[in-house]
Amino acid sequence: MAYRKDQGRMARMTAFWSGTIFMFYGCTSLWRALTGDFFGAGDALSQPIGGIRVPVLGMDLSPAVLIVTALFALGVFLFNRWLERPKQADTLIETESEMKKVTWPTLSETMSGSITVIMTVLILMTILAAFDWALGRITSTWVF
Repeated sequence: MAYRKDQGRMARMTAFWSGTIFMFYGCTSLWRALTGDFFGAGDALSQPIGGIRVPVLGMDLSPAVLIVTALFALGVFLFNRWLERPKQADTLIETESEMKKVTWPTLSETMSGSITVIMTVLILMTILAAFDWALGRITSTWVF
């Protein structure tokens, strides 16, 4: 099914960039593992190829960098293709349309709600601490 470019644009962009950030994190973790002692192959994978430096990253071009870059590019491509599938695209479009219907609270409503929650938690914490202390005193006299 063909979609207009503006249908679910924000939800689709958010999903894409969130997934891309997670893939980048995974690839940097993989790069650290490959340049470390990864089953004894760390030295071979971290050796520079022909003394070439990657200008933007400021690091030597190595087999580990090539592997991670290829996996990242493939991952981003496949993730983008997956997001374009009708089922995923429909879900994101419906999510964005539902989020537009949400009535968001004002700052004062948020503040009063937060204060209410904090006070309730403090009161319950005090009551539970008092019961815990009292039960601890009672059971400490029942030493077997």
